[in-house]
Amino acid sequence: MNFARKIYRKNIAAIYGCAIFFALISCDEDLTQINKNRNNNFPSQIINNANIIQRDSGIIKLRATAPLIEKYEFIDSPYVVAKKGISILFYDKTKPKQPGKITAKYAKFNEKRKMYEARGNVKIVTSENQIFAMQSVKWDQVKRLIYTSDTVFVTDKDGSTLVGAQGMKAKDDFSEYTFFNNSGNINAKKIPEKSK
Repeated sequence: MNFARKIYRKNIAAIYGCAIFFALISCDEDLTQINKNRNNNFPSQIINNANIIQRDSGIIKLRATAPLIEKYEFIDSPYVVAKKGISILFYDKTKPKQPGKITAKYAKFNEKRKMYEARGNVKIVTSENQIFAMQSVKWDQVKRLIYTSDTVFVTDKDGSTLVGAQGMKAKDDFSEYTFFNNSGNINAKKIPEKSK
């Protein structure tokens, strides 16, 4: 009798052990399924009334202000977005006291591709006081290229104008640029030598 009770108790313990093991496996499978179905497209960081300064070797390269900046990093292609508009001052080493400026109603930065996008009444003022106005523009930071297919209106500080009806592409320092289907009355001396 004593021997039969020991076998019975071992069988009960083995059955409970198997039940716990299978319960854990099914829980792990459920957690995996839950993680697959989870929506990760939510901001991991939110900055209200942002005032961001980017420096290189102690020298200010960029100063950005925005009512709201959100960072989405738990997705395949992380990005930072300013949905309520942004204003950026960018500083040139040759003219540190006269920064250029970009304003837009919306801006987005794709971290993997190093691609910036601005939309909605985009206005770029260079350190030479040339004003570029358009509805959208992209900046490929890797290629150092700014481009748009929107109509671009350029106004020089002397009041002369140029219209690129089918967009433009430019080096990100505006030392060279090309306008597509352009017209206007801009002074040829104001156009960078390489862009003529």
